[in-house]
Amino acid sequence: MPQPIKIDFVSDIACPWCAIGLSSLQLALSRLGDEVDAEVVLHPFELNPEMGPEGEAIVDYLGKKYGRTPAQIAETQATIRERGADVGFSFGPRERVYNTFDAHRLLHWARLEGKQVPLKLALLRAYHGEGKDTSDHEVLVEAAQSSGLDGAVARRVLASGDYADEVRAEERKFDAMGIRSVPSIIFNDRYLVTGGQPAEAFQQVIRQIVAEEAAGESGAPSSQ
Repeated sequence: MPQPIKIDFVSDIACPWCAIGLSSLQLALSRLGDEVDAEVVLHPFELNPEMGPEGEAIVDYLGKKYGRTPAQIAETQATIRERGADVGFSFGPRERVYNTFDAHRLLHWARLEGKQVPLKLALLRAYHGEGKDTSDHEVLVEAAQSSGLDGAVARRVLASGDYADEVRAEERKFDAMGIRSVPSIIFNDRYLVTGGQPAEAFQQVIRQIVAEEAAGESGAPSSQ
């Protein structure tokens, strides 16, 4: 019988390691098959909340924020492309960084519609794979439609400012929990894993958590 497991995935569309991490988690869950019944819930995190509507060149942004040189950035991007390929995510050219708040609002709505993960993957592909501006409402509506969501409703959500308060509240919640980097993945409200881990690492973590919680429920000693 599949063991239920809740997975809270805190991330930002602008984060390449989040694209790797979510793809890796999806791969791990597919490999686990009937071992677990996973509920994956995505939560907002903004790496660049003050970013203007015009965005900023990646080289300038990373240089100012992390002190990286263009050569270091190019080396990191090559590593990211390799890691993405390992889990089936294709990185394309990304020249600019954009504000992601409206995308997070749309993802909150998509969660209510049961399409949150498909939309997140579509947005990650749009930005990291195709270099699209994910602050552009037309890009967001296109991603929503490709995920099986109603494009007209998505457009109304974006135009109205709906779910802004909910997104801000979630951001404050995870900030108060000490989440400072993404992806941060919380299993069953108790176990935290950070970073774009390989699928094998996620499989191991999930199996260990399921075993430990099953042992705890039965009153048996933990495996550790």
